[in-house]
Amino acid sequence: MSTEPEPASKDTTDAVDTGPDTPGTAEVPAPDTPDAAEPDAVEPSSATEPDAVEPGSATEPDTTEPDTTAESAADSGDGGEAAAQVSEGEAELAAQRVERERIERRKAGKQGPIDAGGKLSGTAADLLAAVRAVESGEKPAAAVFGAPEPARRPAPEPVRRPRPAHPEPAATPAGPVGPAPETVRSVRDVLAEGGAPESLAPQTAALLGEGAEEALRADPWQLLRVGGVRPEQADGFARALLGAQCGPDDERRGRAVTVWLLEQAALAGHTALELPRLTATLAQRGVPDPDAAVQGALAEGEALAFQDALDEPGARPERAASGAVGGSDGEGAEGESAEGEGEERPVRVLIGLERYALAEESLADGLARLVNSPPKQDGSTPDWERAAASAQGSAAELIRAVAGHGLVLHTGGEASLAEPAALLRAAHALGLRAWAAAPGPLGRDRFAALLGDPSSDSPSPGPGPAAPATAAVPAAVTVTGLLTGAEGPGRDADGALDLDLLVVLDAPQLDVEAGALLAESLPDGARLVLTGDPAVLWSVGPGRVFADLLAARLCPQVASRRPDPGPLGELVSGIGIGELGQVEAPGKEVVIVPVRDAGEAVHRTVQLVADSVPRAIGVPAEETQVITPGHGGAAGTRALNAALKERLNPGPGRFGGFDPGDRVVHSPAPGRVLPGRVVGADADGLHLSCAGETVVVPQDRVEGSVRHGWVLTAHQALGGRWPAVVVVLPGDAVPALSRPWIYTAFGRAARHLSVVHGVEQALPRAVSEIPAKPRTTRLPVLLTPQVPATD
Repeated sequence: MSTEPEPASKDTTDAVDTGPDTPGTAEVPAPDTPDAAEPDAVEPSSATEPDAVEPGSATEPDTTEPDTTAESAADSGDGGEAAAQVSEGEAELAAQRVERERIERRKAGKQGPIDAGGKLSGTAADLLAAVRAVESGEKPAAAVFGAPEPARRPAPEPVRRPRPAHPEPAATPAGPVGPAPETVRSVRDVLAEGGAPESLAPQTAALLGEGAEEALRADPWQLLRVGGVRPEQADGFARALLGAQCGPDDERRGRAVTVWLLEQAALAGHTALELPRLTATLAQRGVPDPDAAVQGALAEGEALAFQDALDEPGARPERAASGAVGGSDGEGAEGESAEGEGEERPVRVLIGLERYALAEESLADGLARLVNSPPKQDGSTPDWERAAASAQGSAAELIRAVAGHGLVLHTGGEASLAEPAALLRAAHALGLRAWAAAPGPLGRDRFAALLGDPSSDSPSPGPGPAAPATAAVPAAVTVTGLLTGAEGPGRDADGALDLDLLVVLDAPQLDVEAGALLAESLPDGARLVLTGDPAVLWSVGPGRVFADLLAARLCPQVASRRPDPGPLGELVSGIGIGELGQVEAPGKEVVIVPVRDAGEAVHRTVQLVADSVPRAIGVPAEETQVITPGHGGAAGTRALNAALKERLNPGPGRFGGFDPGDRVVHSPAPGRVLPGRVVGADADGLHLSCAGETVVVPQDRVEGSVRHGWVLTAHQALGGRWPAVVVVLPGDAVPALSRPWIYTAFGRAARHLSVVHGVEQALPRAVSEIPAKPRTTRLPVLLTPQVPATD
């Protein structure tokens, strides 16, 4: 590892923007934000203390998220053809709406809960009584501040939904359908009356519907539903509208802040919060009676409550499993109750938003169907064995595992991608309809190149059935394209994906909603392989699907034994186990560039990208990617992108700050990033070339969904690999650093890595001492009944 010296410069450290605006600020952030949120950079308690949300979160004015991070999509239309198609983001939302409608129908069809909970006492018993009162139409008692979840049923027979209709061509690039102009005008008037920015009117009207004005006047805290609005800002709006009637003990405020905190928790990756944590944070937010606030949110159906049995030491998996308050619809519920007679089992009470609760339940049901159903017998056992015998190492193990199981997990670094590629070729040769799907176009294109590389592992099935003549190799698509029908095999007559084997790449990026859509879309007898590197950052959206599945151990797991080669592979592998060691880099594969302050960091970054790396390494600037922890601050993505544009593609920025040739990232929906370049602009909008496709972003969407892309955050760079990467670590980025962040950022480099290093000993300390931040999810509890007994 070499060090490039630089003369000392003035030590003027600039603050890195590591969070949203200071509490109490009068300005409400703009609702449209382009970048993916980075929930893993949030402190463990920040889900309920959103002031700690890291750069890139939805509460930061210039960042996105959903998400991811809330999941409302910002759509853009595709251009470049006579008839443009409905945007990818809008199609994704349509698929999600179909899925949620199906879940709602299933939920409505559930029978009433079986009596249970006789062993409960205190808060848990109160919650049980409350949810039964809510289900019967009665109002819960005032002392009750939680409501349990409706009973969860065992995995049902798959209910196939109709295939989403392909969008009809539109005459102009399509964006999201907006609210009626008169509704927007009336909302703008009430916002102005309350002192809120009138720019929030379109989003507020879209969220609240036709009666938005009346809804805001009746409950001004509904403004908290708008992305970027904070409680203190909603309080000021409410005081202006309600006058003396406004107070901190208003039950409307308590409900709204409860839901807002749950949304902030989702931005940080949690699908639910433990009740004591939620009530404690409500108290910190000035809610006088947190218990009543939670009770109100539950009674209004704005949140759900769950009771999960805690895993007792030495308990068998099936005994440690739990259901929702109110019992279980499973046939074994009565037997379990008898088994636990006389025992009082510890429980935890969780509060969560319905959308994530139903997504986790749907995901668990879909995975249980795959685990418990035998895979379709495509190819004989000898054929599969011949394919495995012709593969090498852990690729053979993966093929054998997939031959006999409906769900398989595969882990490994960059080099291990050759193994799922070998699996797909073997399955394709056996006549299976085999597909690979990546969360984004970066991962899709990277794997597609690997599939087409004859030098990678390519096992032959021997004298068995020949591959169909329809395609030479299997195909790779994006998850969104697969689910919407824009890419991939489409769906069969039952609405299921028309395939036999699906390999999901970069599986740690899957959140619970995307995972649920995939699991429920697979046909009976299909095989699902989730593959990825468990050491990278988790998904932008809520949940930790891949990590939860690995911990549950309910299906075969194949760990690749193929190491990443060279000095970069050695460096990144060491980081993955908590060690940041020196590596020999004779070809300048790794270079450390020390800096003293943010200004020097920007200067050296531009110098590296524009001059040093092309001259010394032979990698041009357009193939070099810069990665930094956050968007704000003197060395964040905004400042660095501005400096790189001035050097690499100077121009007046007359198209909303952009010029032809600018490197950009486009977010057609929150949490999704499409790298591209500006082609031009006209009356229709800004024309981009993204992943080989022409995209037209309407003028009113440019500011909210497009930003320069010479510099990305680590979450935005996930799934991609570049010949050269420059990782910028300014001094004030220390709070954002963790082992997964460093592993992810350093691992994006294929040939050369430069580290602009201004954090001194914080870098090795983060690698050795700061693991992934914990997330609260229910998926492990929902999966526990599927784990085979070990005795």
